[in-house]
Formats: sequence, structure tokens, C-alpha cells
Amino acid sequence: MNNPETHPILYSLQHCPYAMRARMGILMAQQTVKLRAVVTKNKPPEMLAISPKGTVPVLLINATQSKENWQVIDESLDIMLWALGENDPHDLLYCNFPNGLSAMLQLVHENDVGFKPTLEKYKRARRFSEVSEKFYRRECEVFIESLEQRLNGQEYLLGDGASLADYALLPFVRQFSRVDKKWFIKAPYPNLQKWLALFLQSPFFTKVMAKYPLWLDTHEECLFGQN
Repeated sequence: MNNPETHPILYSLQHCPYAMRARMGILMAQQTVKLRAVVTKNKPPEMLAISPKGTVPVLLINATQSKENWQVIDESLDIMLWALGENDPHDLLYCNFPNGLSAMLQLVHENDVGFKPTLEKYKRARRFSEVSEKFYRRECEVFIESLEQRLNGQEYLLGDGASLADYALLPFVRQFSRVDKKWFIKAPYPNLQKWLALFLQSPFFTKVMAKYPLWLDTHEECLFGQN
């Protein structure tokens, strides 16, 4: 994919945790896409035409070919799996472990189906009452405590090497830590705090969070990834 015209197109929102997940997968897979930055209140008609649900990320592959050859991927985990299926130089899929991928997907499922909805309630609760904030934080801590235990004696969630699961969960643990930063710093989760800092303080995360001009404002093609 050395010709920029052939690069896939990624519609992305800078701070959306699902879009962050997709960008991390693309970076770790050393792929290159044409990133089109969007905002929630003004979505490009080109994006809505290929993914009517209207959420990011959306990846369009084979955009220069006829429409019957287009491939649209509009789930963040599927974008990660596509990218790492193309190239997995860091073995984030644990190819030598027969049950590695299934364990990753199970953990991501627990995050997306169980933890994420409770996290949303915790984030909103700050605007209502201290009682509800503490209640939903405690609900979130059930999952947070399980991650803390996983990191007891190992650097990453599934072992001594990073996996897809680490990157897929990172944006959501980051959100949890930012709801009440003072509380999180003092919280009894030293392993998770160390794990989070390892990623957030890396040059890699700076690349993930780079800001791009809005596609609808400029229609500027911005290359993102291994370029």
C-alpha cells in the first residue's frame, strides 16, 4: 500500500474510545490509512452512506475500486483484527498460544458489555450527586479489581507481552481514571496504575491522540499510521 490513493479510509473522532482503539490497532499493525476526522454533531454524508448507524470508527477498504468491491468495517474491534491480520509484528494476537485470541476476545467482551455501560453511568453521576457517583464507581471497580489481579506478577493483562486486549481496554480504563483523577491516584490499584502509565506516557500514545483537521472543513487527506 505505498500508493496513497489505495490506502483505506478511516473516519475517526479524536477522543472516542472506540476510535482510539481502532487507531491503536492500525499503528501497532504498521498500516497506513487516510484519516478523516469528524465530530459527532456534523457527520460527513460520505460516512453515513457507507455506515448508516453513524458511529465511529468506520474503515473503508478498496475505496478506489467499484462499489461492489468495497469493504466496510464499522466496529472498532473488527478494525483491530483486520489490521493485525494484515501484519502483527508485535504478536499482539499471541499466535503461538492456541487459546490466546479467545481469551483476549472474552476480556474485551467483558469490557464492552459489562464495564462500559457502568462506566457511562459513573461519568454522568458526577453531575447529580456524590452518592450516585460512589455507587457507580463501586460498580465499575468490580471489573477494575479483576484487571488489578490479572496484573499481579505480570506486566500485561494476559501475560508478559502486550496483547490486543491491552490496547482494546486501554481507552476505557483511561476514561475511568479521569472521572476523578485525585481518587484514582490514591486508589488501591498500583498494578493497574503502572500499566496505564506505561501506555499513556509512551510516544506511541501521543501519535494515537494526534489532532487532525476536520474532514468537512478542509477535505484534506491526512495519512495516519506507518508512513
